[in-house]
Amino acid sequence: MKLTLKLAAIYNIIWGAWVVLFPDHFFDLVGMQPLNHPMVWQGMGMVIGVYGLGYWWASYDPMRHWPIVAVGFLGKILGPVGFFFNYLQDIVPFEFIYTLITNDFLWWIPFFLILRKVHVEYKWKLSGDGNP
Repeated sequence: MKLTLKLAAIYNIIWGAWVVLFPDHFFDLVGMQPLNHPMVWQGMGMVIGVYGLGYWWASYDPMRHWPIVAVGFLGKILGPVGFFFNYLQDIVPFEFIYTLITNDFLWWIPFFLILRKVHVEYKWKLSGDGNP
């Protein structure tokens, strides 16, 4: 769990910095038209980078800091849902799915396993006083 969260942290911080510093680079790589307002994409990069900080801190005690993992997991589920919703309406091109492979799909199983362990062994406790 600790290694998974540290790797997720490093990945997210690097990805976030890349998007903030080079907002058109992803679009160039996949042959998409860059956004008219790169600030929106850079904002997304900032949020992903901040998730990375949360994952790093959670890695010190994943069972205790499971809410950070749960929020990340929700994002990793809802991001692809949003993509497919928009893709099916021809709002976003299919090439955008490349961001989902490393940002979301790759992490589904490890984050699920962490949260399953939280459920089985920690009963979703939010404090150290033994109360759920």
